Amino acid sequence: MSSKFVPKFWKPGTVAPGVGLEEERKSLTEESSQAVQYNPHRSLSVDQQRQKLPIFQHRTNILYLVEKFQTVIIIGETGCGKSTQIPQYLFEAGWAAEGHVICVTQPRRVAVITVANRIAEERGAILGEEVGYTIRFEDCSDPVATRIKFVTDGLLIREIMQDPLLLKYSVIMLDEAHERSLNTDIIIGLLRKIQKKRSDLHLIVASATLDAEEMYNFFNSNETDNPELDTAAVLTVEGREFPVDIHYTLDPTPDYIKCTVETVMKIHFNERSGDILAFLTGQDEVERVVSLLIDEAKKLNKDDMKMKVLPMYGSLPASEQMKVFERTSSHVRKIVIATNIAEASITINGIVNIIDCGFVKIKAYNPQSGIESLVVVPVSRASANQRAGRAGRVRAGKAYRLYTESDFDKLPQATVPEMQRSDLAPVILQLKALGISNVLRFHFLSAPPAQNMLRSLELLYALGALDENGNLTSPLGLQMAEFPLSPMFAKMLLVSGEFECSEEALTIAAMTQIQNVFVTPSRQKNKSNRERRRFSVEEGDHISLINVYKAYLKYGTSSKWCQEYFLNYKGLCRAVEIRQQLKRILLKFKVPLISCGDDVDPVRRCLTASFFANAAKLHYTGVYRTVRDDHVLHIHPTSVLFPEMPPKWVIFNEVIQTTKDFMRDITVIKPEWLCELASHFYQFGTTTFYPLGKKMTRDR
Repeated sequence: MSSKFVPKFWKPGTVAPGVGLEEERKSLTEESSQAVQYNPHRSLSVDQQRQKLPIFQHRTNILYLVEKFQTVIIIGETGCGKSTQIPQYLFEAGWAAEGHVICVTQPRRVAVITVANRIAEERGAILGEEVGYTIRFEDCSDPVATRIKFVTDGLLIREIMQDPLLLKYSVIMLDEAHERSLNTDIIIGLLRKIQKKRSDLHLIVASATLDAEEMYNFFNSNETDNPELDTAAVLTVEGREFPVDIHYTLDPTPDYIKCTVETVMKIHFNERSGDILAFLTGQDEVERVVSLLIDEAKKLNKDDMKMKVLPMYGSLPASEQMKVFERTSSHVRKIVIATNIAEASITINGIVNIIDCGFVKIKAYNPQSGIESLVVVPVSRASANQRAGRAGRVRAGKAYRLYTESDFDKLPQATVPEMQRSDLAPVILQLKALGISNVLRFHFLSAPPAQNMLRSLELLYALGALDENGNLTSPLGLQMAEFPLSPMFAKMLLVSGEFECSEEALTIAAMTQIQNVFVTPSRQKNKSNRERRRFSVEEGDHISLINVYKAYLKYGTSSKWCQEYFLNYKGLCRAVEIRQQLKRILLKFKVPLISCGDDVDPVRRCLTASFFANAAKLHYTGVYRTVRDDHVLHIHPTSVLFPEMPPKWVIFNEVIQTTKDFMRDITVIKPEWLCELASHFYQFGTTTFYPLGKKMTRDR
């Protein structure tokens, strides 16, 4: 039996419930066998592998409950097989007969693709025929042949706009509902309404860490046309296919990034097999750790096992994300460094060891300032358990938590739903487009704060998307709802024709959808900063992004050229794709495609007409303060305006909160533009600017 390595600073935790220690020992003794490197059941047939999953014991119960109840809530441990098996059980029971389709939603694009691909493999089908998927900007399904269809939550909302009753679907399964994203909560509320009109539409809500009682009460209060039909039921599936051993640190970790690298290397030198998945908070941290591990990999001896280090985060192009699912040889260990994008519904072949930093980056909205920030907070216990579950998908695994067990016990049970900590302007715009006139009375699973709702309604009215009665305006409001962008970006694109800069507006919209256009290697920071100045202009970040995009096209979209000038080649490739998609929407709305050439003032005016609510003025103390709410902000260090002489007036896209509140994607504006282009929102005082409705006092 191979010895079990536990780093000296780890404290053993508990083995996953429902699995005996003897089974864990048996799995560990087989580690040296190449046949079990990825799956100890690989020699079994597909049907035999499916029958070994814990969910198989409940197959009959699931089908019975779906037949009897309109809504079935299934709570099953990570790795029990609910995501891949339940859609197949429904298909085999005839729920996709007579032209109907079984729909399965996932919060993230990568989960949609991987789970659909897995089910297609199990069924021996070609992906895109019997089993297909549809995500934003990509459709891999057949309108006639596809019977099991995977979509993102956001895309299902788009489908409801076309077919309000979703008549082609017989069963809709909401997977990973515990994440409680904005789109997930909207879908849950909409499906509750649709079920009142369609008693034949059945809903399955599945998760490993969901508050089942809250969900049950929400759907059980739903009134249907058939009073004899019970509304909701809950089923719990215990056990996972493979055990996961949890380890904690003995003392708090002062630097989880450094500790992540050290833990990866300890595992690499002491564990003979098994790939590694480490969770961090954002793209910057992921790329930093990837760079450090690549440096460590170069120091390995010829006889040591090789390391293949791969990043995984949301803004990474899909083709790059899919690389983490490729198999490696027995002499190469795969090490995936990811954000919480890899937290749920993803099975990466070979992953045995999980490293959890204990933090996550989430949105946080302040209704007083109207600013939505990205903040790093401790994970919830539900998320920590989801992360640990990634280790028990294909064989017995281990999860190393970079925090103490007592700290784990202090974590919140679940993350606050995104609906209660986000800017609700996109939500309200979507609900209005779906014909829900009174959004304040809409049945939300978790009601958002009233202040957030009022602030968002005010912004949409100021943007011209809503009229004075709160109804969607035509055509502007209806067209804004069609864009898969925030309302401000949608407004910018739709009015860009009037400012004769629609080509530049398309470029800005596409470039701001990718993170970190500029790459800054730790050892070449000064050189990369010098190269960045080649594209920088005094007008700010948006115009600089246009320069980068034009230069990228001019030099043949070359990866070598991007490397020379420290640009994110993969991100720029993605920006080209996004721009083409947005261009098609503009052509659909007959917005003229015009370029303003070298005159950047039309672009800045167009941005001002859309982002006027995000205006800030330089204070005499050296900081910026928002014009509307006097909130203190700073220029982000990655901005082209940092640390040059700060301009007096700016607008910005978003705020990121780390040590301070930083503005990102900034453009320099003239104060008179605010009065000219947003006179309904601002007015001049005797010596300065004031938002309408605020008491005017003279500046000192």
